[in-house]
Amino acid sequence: MNWELGEVFETPEGTVRWSVFGSGEPVVLVHGTPYSSFLWRDIAPALAARRRVFVFDHLGFGQSEQREGQDLSLAAHARNFARLLGYWQLSRPSVIAHDIGGAVALRALLMEEASYRDLTLFDAVSGGDWERGLFQLILQHPEVFEQLPGYAHEALVASHLRNATHVGFRPGVLEAFLEPWRGAEGQAAFYRQYSQIRQSDTAGYEPLLGDISIPVRLVWGREDRILPPQYAEWLHERIPHCELHWVDGAGHLLQEDAPAQLITHLTAGFPAKA
Repeated sequence: MNWELGEVFETPEGTVRWSVFGSGEPVVLVHGTPYSSFLWRDIAPALAARRRVFVFDHLGFGQSEQREGQDLSLAAHARNFARLLGYWQLSRPSVIAHDIGGAVALRALLMEEASYRDLTLFDAVSGGDWERGLFQLILQHPEVFEQLPGYAHEALVASHLRNATHVGFRPGVLEAFLEPWRGAEGQAAFYRQYSQIRQSDTAGYEPLLGDISIPVRLVWGREDRILPPQYAEWLHERIPHCELHWVDGAGHLLQEDAPAQLITHLTAGFPAKA
C-alpha cells in the first residue's frame, strides 16, 4: 500500500516526515502508538475535499527517524508538535488526535502554548490511570521484551494490533502497521518508544483541562478494549462544554472499524470549501 510522506522537518532528536493534502482551513491529524500516519490514509483524502490536511509521523514512528538515544516521551512529542505547528505557520488549526496523539495534542495546548481553533479526540489517551495491560508490562520489564526472539516480538505486536480493532483489518493493513517494527532495529524502536511513554506526562496538565475554552469533540468506539468507554467519560467530565459521541460496533481504531462514521463526525460543523 503506497503511503509516502515526502516532506521533512528537522528536530533536535531527528527527522520528522510529513505531508499535506488539499486546500482551505488547516486541520492537523495526530496519530498514536504503535501506529503511524498510515492510519489516516482514508481519512485525510476525505477531509482534503474541504480542508488543508497535515499529516506526520511522530519521531521514532513510521517513516520518521528511529535511532538510539531519542527522547520519545509524551512531553518531547508535544514539544515537537508545537515546533511543527510553528514551522507550518499554523496559528489556529483544527486538531484531530487519536490514542497517545490525544495526550500530545492536550499537552501542546496546555503546556507548550500551542493554539487550536478546535480539538477532536477519539479513543485517546488523555489522563487518569491509563498505564495498564501490555503497556504496563512493558514499562515494568523492558529488558525482557527487548530480548524476545524476532518471531515472538512480531507475534506480540500483531496480536496487540488486532486487539485494537473490533471488526478486523482489511487485507494488507496489518502488514503495513507491522513493517516499521520488524527486524532488530524495528524491535528496538518499538520498545524504546513504549518504555518512555509515562502517565506522569499527562498528570501535569490534568488540573488545566477545565481551562480549555476552545470547542472540543470526543468520539469513542463502544467496543474499545485499549481505552474502554470510561476513559471517554472521564475526559468528558473534565472539559467544559465538551461533546461526546459514541460509535457502536467499533473498537479502538475507528479509522479501520468505522471510517465512514468517523468522517461524518470529523466533518460535522466544518465550513464548506470556498
